[in-house]
Amino acid sequence: MSHITLRQSYQSLSDRLNLFPQGAPPTELLFSILQLLFTAEEAALVALLPLRPFTAAAAARNWKQAEGQALATLENLASRGMLLDVELGEKRFFVLPPPMAGFFEFSMMRGYDQKLLAELFYQYLNVEEDFIKDLLCGGETRMGRVFLNESALGAATALEVMDYERATEVIRTASHIGVGTCYCRHKMEHLNKACGNPLDNCMTFNSTACSLIKYGIARQVDVQEGMNLLQQSLGHNLVQFGENVREKVAFICNCCGCCCEALLAAKRFAVLSPIATTNFLPEVDRGNCNGCGKCVEACPVEAMGLVSAGDPRQSKRKQARLQQDLCLGCGVCVRVCPRNVLFLRSREKRVITPVTTAHRTVLMAIERG
Repeated sequence: MSHITLRQSYQSLSDRLNLFPQGAPPTELLFSILQLLFTAEEAALVALLPLRPFTAAAAARNWKQAEGQALATLENLASRGMLLDVELGEKRFFVLPPPMAGFFEFSMMRGYDQKLLAELFYQYLNVEEDFIKDLLCGGETRMGRVFLNESALGAATALEVMDYERATEVIRTASHIGVGTCYCRHKMEHLNKACGNPLDNCMTFNSTACSLIKYGIARQVDVQEGMNLLQQSLGHNLVQFGENVREKVAFICNCCGCCCEALLAAKRFAVLSPIATTNFLPEVDRGNCNGCGKCVEACPVEAMGLVSAGDPRQSKRKQARLQQDLCLGCGVCVRVCPRNVLFLRSREKRVITPVTTAHRTVLMAIERG
Protein backbone atom coordinates (compact mmCIF):
# COMPACT_ATOMS: atom_id res chain seq x y z
CA MET A 1 0.00 0.00 0.00
CA SER A 2 2.84 2.41 0.86
CA HIS A 3 4.37 1.74 -2.57
CA ILE A 4 1.09 2.69 -4.26
CA THR A 5 0.80 5.84 -2.13
CA LEU A 6 4.40 6.80 -2.93
CA ARG A 7 3.80 6.39 -6.66
CA GLN A 8 0.53 8.31 -6.47
CA SER A 9 2.25 11.27 -4.76
CA TYR A 10 4.73 11.68 -7.60
CA GLN A 11 2.09 11.00 -10.24
CA SER A 12 -0.04 13.79 -8.73
CA LEU A 13 2.96 16.12 -8.76
CA SER A 14 3.67 15.21 -12.38
CA ASP A 15 0.05 15.98 -13.27
CA ARG A 16 0.35 19.35 -11.52
CA LEU A 17 3.56 20.21 -13.39
CA ASN A 18 1.89 19.42 -16.69
CA LEU A 19 -0.72 22.09 -16.10
CA PHE A 20 2.10 24.42 -17.19
CA PRO A 21 2.64 24.83 -20.94
CA GLN A 22 6.29 24.22 -19.92
CA GLY A 23 5.48 20.79 -18.52
CA ALA A 24 7.43 17.53 -18.30
CA PRO A 25 6.49 14.23 -20.01
CA PRO A 26 5.81 11.65 -17.25
CA THR A 27 8.43 8.95 -17.72
CA GLU A 28 10.30 6.76 -15.24
CA LEU A 29 13.22 9.17 -15.47
CA LEU A 30 11.00 12.08 -14.43
CA PHE A 31 9.76 10.13 -11.41
CA SER A 32 13.37 9.35 -10.45
CA ILE A 33 14.23 13.07 -10.67
CA LEU A 34 11.19 14.10 -8.64
CA GLN A 35 12.01 11.53 -5.94
CA LEU A 36 15.44 13.15 -5.54
CA LEU A 37 14.00 16.66 -5.31
CA PHE A 38 10.84 16.10 -3.23
CA THR A 39 9.88 13.74 -0.45
CA ALA A 40 6.66 11.81 -1.06
CA GLU A 41 4.87 14.07 1.45
CA GLU A 42 6.18 17.21 -0.25
CA ALA A 43 5.16 15.87 -3.67
CA ALA A 44 1.60 15.31 -2.46
CA LEU A 45 1.45 18.82 -1.00
CA VAL A 46 2.98 20.60 -3.98
CA ALA A 47 0.50 18.83 -6.26
CA LEU A 48 -2.26 20.79 -4.49
CA LEU A 49 -0.73 24.25 -4.99
CA PRO A 50 -2.48 26.83 -7.20
CA LEU A 51 -1.14 27.81 -10.61
CA ARG A 52 -1.09 31.50 -9.81
CA PRO A 53 1.08 33.05 -7.06
CA PHE A 54 -0.43 32.16 -3.66
CA THR A 55 -0.05 33.13 -0.02
CA ALA A 56 0.87 30.87 2.88
CA ALA A 57 -2.76 31.18 4.00
CA ALA A 58 -3.97 29.82 0.66
CA ALA A 59 -1.56 26.89 0.85
CA ALA A 60 -2.69 26.19 4.43
CA ARG A 61 -6.31 26.02 3.28
CA ASN A 62 -5.44 23.64 0.44
CA TRP A 63 -3.35 21.49 2.75
CA LYS A 64 -5.77 21.71 5.70
CA GLN A 65 -2.93 22.83 7.96
CA ALA A 66 -2.23 25.68 10.33
CA GLU A 67 -0.76 28.67 8.48
CA GLY A 68 2.48 28.55 10.50
CA GLN A 69 3.05 24.91 9.58
CA ALA A 70 2.32 25.60 5.91
CA LEU A 71 4.69 28.60 5.91
CA ALA A 72 7.54 26.47 7.30
CA THR A 73 7.05 23.92 4.51
CA LEU A 74 6.89 26.64 1.84
CA GLU A 75 10.07 28.27 3.12
CA ASN A 76 11.86 24.94 3.18
CA LEU A 77 10.90 24.29 -0.44
CA ALA A 78 11.92 27.82 -1.44
CA SER A 79 15.31 27.38 0.28
CA ARG A 80 15.99 24.50 -2.14
CA GLY A 81 14.74 26.38 -5.21
CA MET A 82 11.61 24.26 -5.60
CA LEU A 83 9.41 27.32 -5.00
CA LEU A 84 9.97 31.03 -5.50
CA ASP A 85 9.26 33.37 -2.58
CA VAL A 86 8.32 36.82 -3.90
CA GLU A 87 6.80 40.03 -2.65
CA LEU A 88 4.11 41.65 -4.78
CA GLY A 89 3.17 45.00 -3.35
CA GLU A 90 2.96 44.59 0.41
CA LYS A 91 2.07 40.90 0.30
CA ARG A 92 4.29 37.84 0.29
CA PHE A 93 3.53 35.19 -2.29
CA PHE A 94 4.96 31.84 -3.32
CA VAL A 95 4.88 30.32 -6.78
CA LEU A 96 5.83 26.93 -8.18
CA PRO A 97 8.18 27.54 -11.13
CA PRO A 98 8.03 25.20 -14.13
CA PRO A 99 10.62 22.44 -14.33
CA MET A 100 12.62 24.40 -16.95
CA ALA A 101 13.47 27.20 -16.96
CA GLY A 102 12.88 26.66 -13.24
CA PHE A 103 13.55 24.19 -10.49
CA PHE A 104 15.57 21.76 -12.64
CA GLU A 105 18.23 24.46 -13.00
CA PHE A 106 17.94 25.64 -9.39
CA SER A 107 18.50 22.10 -8.10
CA MET A 108 21.97 22.06 -9.68
CA MET A 109 22.85 25.09 -7.56
CA ARG A 110 22.02 23.39 -4.24
CA GLY A 111 23.18 20.46 -2.12
CA TYR A 112 21.46 17.50 -3.76
CA ASP A 113 23.32 14.47 -5.10
CA GLN A 114 24.32 16.49 -8.12
CA LYS A 115 26.19 13.74 -9.95
CA LEU A 116 23.12 11.53 -9.86
CA LEU A 117 20.89 14.45 -10.81
CA ALA A 118 23.21 15.32 -13.68
CA GLU A 119 23.05 11.76 -15.00
CA LEU A 120 19.25 11.69 -14.73
CA PHE A 121 18.86 15.11 -16.34
CA TYR A 122 21.18 14.10 -19.18
CA GLN A 123 19.14 10.97 -19.87
CA TYR A 124 15.82 12.82 -19.58
CA LEU A 125 16.81 15.81 -21.73
CA ASN A 126 19.46 14.52 -24.11
CA VAL A 127 18.59 10.87 -24.65
CA GLU A 128 14.81 10.60 -24.33
CA GLU A 129 14.40 14.01 -26.08
CA ASP A 130 10.59 14.28 -25.63
CA PHE A 131 10.91 16.78 -22.78
CA ILE A 132 13.28 19.22 -24.46
CA LYS A 133 11.55 18.90 -27.84
CA ASP A 134 8.13 19.64 -26.34
CA LEU A 135 9.52 22.45 -24.17
CA LEU A 136 11.25 24.33 -26.98
CA CYS A 137 9.36 23.28 -30.10
CA GLY A 138 5.70 22.91 -29.07
CA GLY A 139 3.39 25.59 -30.51
CA GLU A 140 4.71 28.76 -32.13
CA THR A 141 5.53 30.92 -29.11
CA ARG A 142 8.99 30.09 -27.83
CA MET A 143 10.03 29.84 -24.18
CA GLY A 144 13.39 31.54 -24.80
CA ARG A 145 15.03 33.96 -27.18
CA VAL A 146 18.49 35.07 -28.19
CA PHE A 147 19.86 38.49 -27.32
CA LEU A 148 22.00 40.30 -29.84
CA ASN A 149 25.75 40.58 -29.32
CA GLU A 150 25.74 44.37 -29.13
CA SER A 151 29.41 44.72 -30.06
CA ALA A 152 28.50 43.32 -33.50
CA LEU A 153 26.18 46.24 -34.28
CA GLY A 154 27.11 48.80 -36.87
CA ALA A 155 26.07 52.45 -36.64
CA ALA A 156 23.01 51.92 -38.84
CA THR A 157 21.75 48.69 -37.28
CA ALA A 158 22.23 50.01 -33.73
CA LEU A 159 19.40 52.46 -34.37
CA GLU A 160 17.03 49.58 -35.22
CA VAL A 161 17.59 47.62 -32.00
CA MET A 162 14.91 48.00 -29.33
CA ASP A 163 15.89 48.26 -25.66
CA TYR A 164 14.31 44.89 -24.82
CA GLU A 165 16.62 43.25 -27.38
CA ARG A 166 19.70 44.33 -25.42
CA ALA A 167 21.04 42.22 -22.54
CA THR A 168 22.72 45.35 -21.19
CA GLU A 169 19.33 47.01 -20.80
CA VAL A 170 17.93 44.00 -18.91
CA ILE A 171 20.86 44.24 -16.49
CA ARG A 172 20.66 48.01 -16.19
CA THR A 173 16.93 48.12 -15.37
CA ALA A 174 16.52 45.01 -13.14
CA SER A 175 15.34 45.51 -9.56
CA HIS A 176 17.58 42.59 -8.46
CA ILE A 177 20.41 40.73 -10.22
CA GLY A 178 21.44 37.26 -9.12
CA VAL A 179 24.25 35.09 -10.46
CA GLY A 180 24.41 31.33 -10.02
CA THR A 181 26.06 28.24 -11.43
CA CYS A 182 25.35 27.45 -15.07
CA TYR A 183 23.06 24.42 -14.96
CA CYS A 184 24.12 23.10 -18.37
CA ARG A 185 27.89 23.21 -17.97
CA HIS A 186 27.63 22.04 -14.35
CA LYS A 187 25.63 19.02 -15.48
CA MET A 188 28.16 18.23 -18.21
CA GLU A 189 31.00 18.65 -15.71
CA HIS A 190 29.62 15.76 -13.64
CA LEU A 191 29.52 13.67 -16.84
CA ASN A 192 33.09 14.61 -17.83
CA LYS A 193 31.72 16.30 -20.96
CA ALA A 194 32.10 19.98 -20.00
CA CYS A 195 33.99 22.60 -21.96
CA GLY A 196 36.27 25.14 -20.32
CA ASN A 197 33.83 28.05 -20.35
CA PRO A 198 32.95 29.86 -17.08
CA LEU A 199 30.37 28.31 -14.74
CA ASP A 200 29.53 31.31 -12.58
CA ASN A 201 27.46 33.31 -15.08
CA CYS A 202 23.84 32.14 -14.99
CA MET A 203 21.97 35.43 -14.49
CA THR A 204 18.52 35.90 -12.96
CA PHE A 205 16.61 39.14 -12.54
CA ASN A 206 13.81 40.90 -10.69
CA SER A 207 11.51 38.78 -8.47
CA THR A 208 13.13 35.48 -9.50
CA ALA A 209 16.56 36.80 -8.53
CA CYS A 210 15.16 38.24 -5.29
CA SER A 211 13.96 34.80 -4.16
CA LEU A 212 17.13 32.96 -5.20
CA ILE A 213 19.32 35.57 -3.49
CA LYS A 214 17.21 35.41 -0.30
CA TYR A 215 17.92 31.71 0.10
CA GLY A 216 21.54 31.73 -1.08
CA ILE A 217 20.86 29.91 -4.34
CA ALA A 218 22.25 32.86 -6.28
CA ARG A 219 24.57 35.64 -5.14
CA GLN A 220 23.50 39.24 -5.49
CA VAL A 221 25.54 41.48 -7.80
CA ASP A 222 25.21 45.12 -8.76
CA VAL A 223 24.80 46.51 -12.27
CA GLN A 224 28.54 46.97 -12.77
CA GLU A 225 29.38 43.37 -11.88
CA GLY A 226 26.50 42.19 -14.03
CA MET A 227 27.93 44.13 -16.97
CA ASN A 228 31.39 42.72 -16.27
CA LEU A 229 30.06 39.16 -16.28
CA LEU A 230 28.28 39.86 -19.55
CA GLN A 231 31.48 41.21 -21.11
CA GLN A 232 33.39 38.17 -19.85
CA SER A 233 30.82 35.91 -21.48
CA LEU A 234 31.00 37.85 -24.75
CA GLY A 235 34.77 37.44 -24.61
CA HIS A 236 34.25 33.66 -24.56
CA ASN A 237 31.87 33.93 -27.54
CA LEU A 238 28.95 32.74 -25.44
CA VAL A 239 25.40 33.41 -26.61
CA GLN A 240 22.89 35.21 -24.41
CA PHE A 241 19.71 33.11 -24.24
CA GLY A 242 16.93 34.47 -22.03
CA GLU A 243 13.24 34.54 -21.26
CA ASN A 244 11.19 35.37 -24.34
CA VAL A 245 9.50 38.52 -22.99
CA ARG A 246 10.02 42.26 -23.32
CA GLU A 247 9.39 43.28 -19.72
CA LYS A 248 10.82 41.95 -16.43
CA VAL A 249 13.00 39.26 -17.99
CA ALA A 250 13.56 36.52 -15.39
CA PHE A 251 16.82 34.99 -16.68
CA ILE A 252 19.63 35.25 -19.18
CA CYS A 253 21.95 32.27 -19.63
CA ASN A 254 25.38 32.65 -21.24
CA CYS A 255 25.39 29.64 -23.50
CA CYS A 256 27.94 27.55 -25.36
CA GLY A 257 27.06 25.34 -28.30
CA CYS A 258 28.56 22.20 -26.72
CA CYS A 259 26.83 22.02 -23.31
CA CYS A 260 23.77 24.27 -23.23
CA GLU A 261 20.38 22.65 -23.73
CA ALA A 262 18.86 25.47 -25.77
CA LEU A 263 21.69 25.59 -28.30
CA LEU A 264 21.96 21.81 -28.49
CA ALA A 265 18.23 21.75 -29.25
CA ALA A 266 18.71 24.44 -31.87
CA LYS A 267 21.04 22.05 -33.68
CA ARG A 268 19.07 18.85 -33.09
CA PHE A 269 15.66 20.28 -33.98
CA ALA A 270 16.76 23.06 -36.31
CA VAL A 271 13.89 22.60 -38.74
CA LEU A 272 11.43 23.31 -35.88
CA SER A 273 13.12 26.61 -34.90
CA PRO A 274 13.16 25.92 -31.15
CA ILE A 275 14.57 29.34 -30.16
CA ALA A 276 13.20 32.80 -30.94
CA THR A 277 15.90 34.51 -32.97
CA THR A 278 16.98 38.13 -33.00
CA ASN A 279 15.72 40.45 -35.72
CA PHE A 280 19.04 40.33 -37.56
CA LEU A 281 21.07 38.08 -39.83
CA PRO A 282 24.77 38.24 -40.68
CA GLU A 283 25.73 38.96 -44.28
CA VAL A 284 29.07 38.05 -45.88
CA ASP A 285 31.01 40.47 -48.04
CA ARG A 286 32.03 37.66 -50.37
CA GLY A 287 34.43 39.73 -52.41
CA ASN A 288 36.62 40.29 -49.36
CA CYS A 289 36.10 37.05 -47.38
CA ASN A 290 39.30 34.99 -47.39
CA GLY A 291 37.70 31.84 -45.95
CA CYS A 292 39.71 31.86 -42.72
CA GLY A 293 36.92 29.92 -40.95
CA LYS A 294 36.89 31.96 -37.72
CA CYS A 295 33.13 32.51 -38.05
CA VAL A 296 32.57 28.79 -38.65
CA GLU A 297 34.48 27.89 -35.49
CA ALA A 298 32.60 30.46 -33.40
CA CYS A 299 29.04 29.78 -34.62
CA PRO A 300 27.29 27.93 -31.76
CA VAL A 301 24.67 26.25 -33.97
CA GLU A 302 26.73 25.42 -37.08
CA ALA A 303 24.88 27.91 -39.26
CA MET A 304 28.12 29.12 -40.85
CA GLY A 305 30.07 26.99 -43.29
CA LEU A 306 32.81 27.29 -45.89
CA VAL A 307 32.16 26.80 -49.60
CA SER A 308 34.18 27.31 -52.74
CA ALA A 309 34.64 30.98 -53.61
CA GLY A 310 34.35 30.09 -57.30
CA ASP A 311 37.56 31.95 -58.06
CA PRO A 312 39.12 30.56 -61.28
CA ARG A 313 42.49 32.09 -60.31
CA GLN A 314 42.50 30.40 -56.87
CA SER A 315 40.63 27.13 -57.17
CA LYS A 316 41.12 26.23 -53.50
CA ARG A 317 39.90 29.56 -52.14
CA LYS A 318 36.97 29.32 -49.73
CA GLN A 319 34.46 31.80 -48.39
CA ALA A 320 31.88 31.81 -45.62
CA ARG A 321 28.26 31.02 -46.35
CA LEU A 322 25.28 31.29 -43.99
CA GLN A 323 22.40 28.84 -43.68
CA GLN A 324 19.71 31.36 -42.79
CA ASP A 325 17.19 28.84 -41.51
CA LEU A 326 19.68 27.74 -38.82
CA CYS A 327 20.92 31.18 -37.79
CA LEU A 328 20.01 32.66 -34.40
CA GLY A 329 21.16 36.15 -35.31
CA CYS A 330 23.37 36.32 -32.22
CA GLY A 331 26.18 38.20 -33.99
CA VAL A 332 29.04 36.12 -32.56
CA CYS A 333 30.36 35.47 -36.06
CA VAL A 334 30.44 39.21 -36.82
CA ARG A 335 32.38 39.91 -33.65
CA VAL A 336 35.13 37.36 -34.40
CA CYS A 337 35.66 38.15 -38.09
CA PRO A 338 39.28 39.40 -38.35
CA ARG A 339 38.70 41.16 -41.69
CA ASN A 340 35.38 42.83 -40.80
CA VAL A 341 33.67 41.31 -43.83
CA LEU A 342 30.61 40.19 -41.87
CA PHE A 343 27.89 42.64 -40.90
CA LEU A 344 24.35 42.46 -39.58
CA ARG A 345 21.23 43.30 -41.56
CA SER A 346 17.58 43.25 -40.56
CA ARG A 347 15.50 40.16 -41.24
CA GLU A 348 12.74 40.64 -43.76
CA LYS A 349 10.07 39.79 -41.18
CA ARG A 350 10.31 41.16 -37.64
CA VAL A 351 10.31 38.62 -34.79
CA ILE A 352 7.46 39.22 -32.31
CA THR A 353 8.34 39.03 -28.61
CA PRO A 354 5.57 38.56 -25.98
CA VAL A 355 5.22 41.51 -23.61
CA THR A 356 5.27 39.77 -20.22
CA THR A 357 5.64 36.33 -18.69
CA ALA A 358 1.87 36.10 -18.30
CA HIS A 359 1.38 37.04 -21.96
CA ARG A 360 3.88 34.42 -23.10
CA THR A 361 2.42 31.74 -20.83
CA VAL A 362 -1.12 32.35 -22.10
CA LEU A 363 0.03 32.20 -25.73
CA MET A 364 1.92 28.96 -25.06
CA ALA A 365 -1.04 27.46 -23.20
CA ILE A 366 -3.47 28.27 -26.01
CA GLU A 367 -1.15 26.89 -28.67
CA ARG A 368 -0.51 23.68 -26.74
CA GLY A 369 -4.10 23.09 -25.70
